[in-house]
Amino acid sequence: MGERRKILDLFRLKDKSLEEWTEYGIENYRKGRGSFTVTDAEGKPIPGAKIELRQTSHDFKVGANLFMLEEFSSQEQNEAYKKLFADCFNIATLPFYWRDLEPEQGKPRYSKDSPRIYRRPTPDLCLEYCEANNIMPKAHCLNYATFLPNWLKNQDIPTEKYYLEKRFAELAERYALRIRDWEVTNETFFGLDNKSLFYRDPEFVEWSFKLADKYFRRSNRLIINEAHSKVWGIENRHANRAAYFMQIERAMNKGCRIDSVGMQFHMFYRRENELSSIGEARFYDPQLIYETLDLYQTLGIPSQITELTIPAYSNDTEDEELQAEIIRTLYTLWFAHPAMEAIIYWNLVDGFAAFAPQGDMTAGENYYYGGLVRYDFTPKPAYNLVKKLFHETWRTQAQITSDADGNASFKGFYGDYEAVATLPDGSKKSQALHLAKTSHNRFAFVF
Repeated sequence: MGERRKILDLFRLKDKSLEEWTEYGIENYRKGRGSFTVTDAEGKPIPGAKIELRQTSHDFKVGANLFMLEEFSSQEQNEAYKKLFADCFNIATLPFYWRDLEPEQGKPRYSKDSPRIYRRPTPDLCLEYCEANNIMPKAHCLNYATFLPNWLKNQDIPTEKYYLEKRFAELAERYALRIRDWEVTNETFFGLDNKSLFYRDPEFVEWSFKLADKYFRRSNRLIINEAHSKVWGIENRHANRAAYFMQIERAMNKGCRIDSVGMQFHMFYRRENELSSIGEARFYDPQLIYETLDLYQTLGIPSQITELTIPAYSNDTEDEELQAEIIRTLYTLWFAHPAMEAIIYWNLVDGFAAFAPQGDMTAGENYYYGGLVRYDFTPKPAYNLVKKLFHETWRTQAQITSDADGNASFKGFYGDYEAVATLPDGSKKSQALHLAKTSHNRFAFVF
């Protein structure tokens, strides 16, 4: 195990202090200032009012996929999964894979009582859970050619386009008001054997985004997504000549509305290759991570880590602690960058990934032990770490006092707050407020 700790050496910066770098970014890009005035009903300032602030949610999104909702063999496991998810996260990726959402032509699995498919809970079921727990839902994915329904494979391009348009229209009509964020395309550099003839069309990406823009509202956000090797790989060292960057830039230059850049970060490498040139060693360079984020920021749109897996390789204490330390460094790096808006882990629980279904280890320890929670539903150090970062470390609680003019100010992380003002005579008032990056953040208590 001691040898594995060398992986942490990869995070050392060549010419900067990682701690200083991230502290500056978090302080300047994740926080903002807010101000209060405290007056009586006639507008006279009230000095000496104490205002207690408690942050209740983050604008920055942290989450996981929700693919195992009500998918476990016992209700006890299902309840544990739902609690672990809601206790930690504020965003969930919902499965909209066409092959599994409409396995039989014309009979989509939207409703809760639809036939079950492993790791594919229905949209209505997922939305009911998200809305009950104040979790933002996100759809994955409108046009993912690898998951073309069997009934549509090897059809001509006009036929495929016809059914794609029908799909986009139906999903927009049914879910546009309940789901803000939609991944439109995913992993478009792979899958030439996926039996989609349209996938080979040069305008596959542009056509998909223009169609999404046609049916979804301006309030819906359209996201592009791509595999980690095409985002962080060696080709990205060629600056703006990186293939994924050029794909997005071309689409935007052709009039496509793309609202966010999706970046996967799956470290699906075997333990023996972890430190080699074909494993994680290529991706754990903070300078490369920031140069990549800086590049995509030039597109003028935010980025998000859409899919993340850091394997522990076992449930040994040292392996799990190292997984948590890697996750701490990555989350801190991404949270500190101004372009990043979300970090979404992939599989919450060990042993239930698509490549290692229901406890089957034949796919390998790199897939099986990729969760934040063990197979027995006990949290790993990584889960506790993520929860602590976003619920304690990166969360604001403060007490301020109004001055002689009835004014008080604070600096805090962007998000929702509860504020309680107490006057010197003991009178109290409370209000909910939102500290936003794009507003003046001026609030008032009137007694």
